[in-house]
Amino acid sequence: MKNLRKKLKFALNLDPKVEKLKDKQKYIPEGYKSVLIIYADFEQAWAWRFSKSIDDPVKIAEKHASAERKNIPTILDVCSEFNIPITWATVGHLFLNTCNRKNGIIHEDVKRLNYFENDFWRYNKGDWFDSDPAGNTKTNPEWYCPDLIEMILSSKTKHEIGCHTFSHIDCTDKYCTPMVFDSEINKCKELALGKGIYLKSFVHPAHTIGNLDGLIKHGFTSFRTDYDNILGYPNNYKNKLWEFKSTWEFVCFNDWSIKYHIYRYSEILNRAIRNNTNCVFWFHPSVNPKFICEIMPTLFRYFNDNADKVFITTAKEYSEFLNTNGL
Repeated sequence: MKNLRKKLKFALNLDPKVEKLKDKQKYIPEGYKSVLIIYADFEQAWAWRFSKSIDDPVKIAEKHASAERKNIPTILDVCSEFNIPITWATVGHLFLNTCNRKNGIIHEDVKRLNYFENDFWRYNKGDWFDSDPAGNTKTNPEWYCPDLIEMILSSKTKHEIGCHTFSHIDCTDKYCTPMVFDSEINKCKELALGKGIYLKSFVHPAHTIGNLDGLIKHGFTSFRTDYDNILGYPNNYKNKLWEFKSTWEFVCFNDWSIKYHIYRYSEILNRAIRNNTNCVFWFHPSVNPKFICEIMPTLFRYFNDNADKVFITTAKEYSEFLNTNGL
């Protein structure tokens, strides 16, 4: 019934919502009618370990991580075939090949959150890094994956590596102090620089929006929000830091046909073209393989077929366009 309501709202043009703006064309590069950005929230096992909706969150977290490892090579192949870049919002710990405990403590240079509970997670005992296996890529591939990062970087499609914090923290000002945020981001920047990567695009884990001034301090130029499903325009927070609004998540619903999935996501892009808006899709690489194998190729082919009308880009590249043009 819930997914039937989603279909009805979509048919009535109520979802995603379309923002109205008089001077909208200034946000679209000359010669194009729309902008398309696709994010992958690249987390491996880090996202689910404090989930309060399941009995054994660490086990489920590692299951999701295994799915990501299987899916990412295929995702990259599809991207390469149709020249579709992705902004990979990457948990910083994934850059590591190994880590270890010293006197029972791991990552002692990273400040910890105090205990908290939000809508999704419950952290009320032990240490934030208790689930970290203190192993390596070979023994614990769910928690480390420099090999996958190298695969993304060596792809013939120009992807972007963005930041998703070092350990998938709640970034809200309520729970995350600037000191904790700084230590997480400094660790990410250190590891990324080791591969020649300058992090510019940020995605808050679980949409826990906060520490925005900290993003400016660390040189980020954009962050993504998910307050609603929106075909709209970037919002300048301040000092050339841009908010990009999510349009829809790539998901695979069991009661929707493959044909309907393809129609829906293609039509969302069509609406963006007709209304001269941004279109911001996002997904988890652990998505059902059916989506990657049976939906994504046709969908990405359609995106590529419209590349003359749609500026298909990364968050970093689009931010550069906005800031270069003095917006």
